[in-house]
Amino acid sequence: MDFDFSDDQEQLRDACTKWVEKGYSFERRRSIVAAGGFDRSAYGELAELGLTGLYIPEALGGMGMGPVEAMVTLEGLGQGIVLEPLTQTLISGAVLAGYAPEGVQADWCPRIASGEALVALAHQERGARYRLDVCTTQAQASGDAWNLTGHKHLVPAGDQVDGYLVPAQVRGKMALFLVARKTPGVSARGYVTQDGSRAADVSFDEAGAILVTLEGAAALEHAVDIGIAATCAEAVGVMDKTLAITVEYMNTRKQFGVAIASFQALRHRVADMKMQLELARSMSYYASLKLNAPAPERRAAMSRAKVQLGQSMRFVGQQSVQLHGGIGVTDEYIASHYFKKLTQMEMSFGDTLHHLGEVSACMQDTAGVFA
Repeated sequence: MDFDFSDDQEQLRDACTKWVEKGYSFERRRSIVAAGGFDRSAYGELAELGLTGLYIPEALGGMGMGPVEAMVTLEGLGQGIVLEPLTQTLISGAVLAGYAPEGVQADWCPRIASGEALVALAHQERGARYRLDVCTTQAQASGDAWNLTGHKHLVPAGDQVDGYLVPAQVRGKMALFLVARKTPGVSARGYVTQDGSRAADVSFDEAGAILVTLEGAAALEHAVDIGIAATCAEAVGVMDKTLAITVEYMNTRKQFGVAIASFQALRHRVADMKMQLELARSMSYYASLKLNAPAPERRAAMSRAKVQLGQSMRFVGQQSVQLHGGIGVTDEYIASHYFKKLTQMEMSFGDTLHHLGEVSACMQDTAGVFA
């Protein structure tokens, strides 16, 4: 199997890496966190690179690219622990392009691709514990229109986005709707999360909504799977940079007159970090390559990948902090922010324990993970 990237994919990776190096410094990120965890101008810069239209067909103003291009993009942005929620744009672009009526696509997809509109998936509810079939939000038809009533939590940049993809119950069956944030009946309470990004709790009180599809369960599963693959790719970038920061510190920090990188026991721990990173990288590739597989195969693959990524994120983050010592948990030093990012990502779109249960449930005749 050929794992070499095409010239276009390498150019995309280089563009993301260079933007992070030159345009998204640690100091800029700190200022964005201090201002609330989201910067529309930074998101606009991602749009100028064409990243907001990766999953949107060219006929709708996008780039018409696929999971591998998204993977290399997110790896590059992960190295800069970018706060702006590009993953949500990938989700909304793919879901609307794949499930929405043509009129909805024509109205929203070009604006998402250009960066004019940012749409986030609003699916989490209290008590669901990552289960996608738990949904208490209700949708009522009123003629040709729909009204939504319910509450969603931890919506990325939920008080800054332009619209939400919202699963809701229609006569006992889940459907998926698109709701503009400025629609009457919509209210959002924003806050900064542990890693410095922005999220919000969003309430819908008979808010007007656009029907995307009545097959909401399938669309929601697909949306979350795109989110898992993107999170895995971003985590690889975060871990890659975390390892580099740790190695640089060990080469400069001296104890007993020599760099601590010369201590064999510590070198072994760095080797273990590298091994966990490469295990995570291989499973991130696996997740991206399985995104276009049939739904049962795709769902099982995402859970397998998230289990490995969760284990790797926890190990790499904790080892980095321990190898740094006390400075590794100070807010002034960059390593602590990578650690917080890894910790939060481990719990995004289902934590390790949840996906371990999903992997177990998918096992059939044998005990092998890939049965």
